[in-house]
Amino acid sequence: MTSNKIFIIGLPRTGTTSVCAALLDLGFTVAHTAYTQRTFEQAQVIADTPVFNDFELLDKYYPNSKFIYLSRDLKLWLPSIQQLLQRMAKNLLRDDGGFNPIIKRCYLNTFIPFTAENISSCEFLTQCYLHHQKQVMHYFKDTPEKVLTIDISESNAFEKLQQFLNLKLTDAGFKKMNIGGKVTAWKDLNHPLKIASTNNGRASNLDYLNN
Repeated sequence: MTSNKIFIIGLPRTGTTSVCAALLDLGFTVAHTAYTQRTFEQAQVIADTPVFNDFELLDKYYPNSKFIYLSRDLKLWLPSIQQLLQRMAKNLLRDDGGFNPIIKRCYLNTFIPFTAENISSCEFLTQCYLHHQKQVMHYFKDTPEKVLTIDISESNAFEKLQQFLNLKLTDAGFKKMNIGGKVTAWKDLNHPLKIASTNNGRASNLDYLNN
């Protein structure tokens, strides 16, 4: 088990895909979402589901890991997350299938109570964002060296990322991905270091949940 993982723990629609793509180009094996133990074993970098929900457990299971918290201007994040959640709602709430149990658990826990009315409410979604942010900051308050907070729209964000990971500084930056409500950029990305999130489309039990 590799203990020095890099977990990107920003909420969906904060730039996780852009950061994952940048880290691929920097030579890391990367999974944008991870639903099998094999994915966790193969990827050096893991983002999105389930890490934004499970970061505390992952810190205990993978000691010496680093965490990247992505912030975003709420005026930009709110319409984007609203659109995503409204598109996902049917498959998150249905009892006869839909998304895999890991996705359902993470989204329904982070955006609780998950109702059509709530996910249309900017006030509710703002509270969810701020609650998650508070959880992250409180958890790492005694180990601030383990977490980096960046907004990828800021001019020095890529430099901060490279410094945090002790990488040689380059002039590269973050590419804008999943623009206009699209969420397929990672799926469409071909890269030899990209790690599959599932095993032939199937999720499995994750070891860190059983410890």
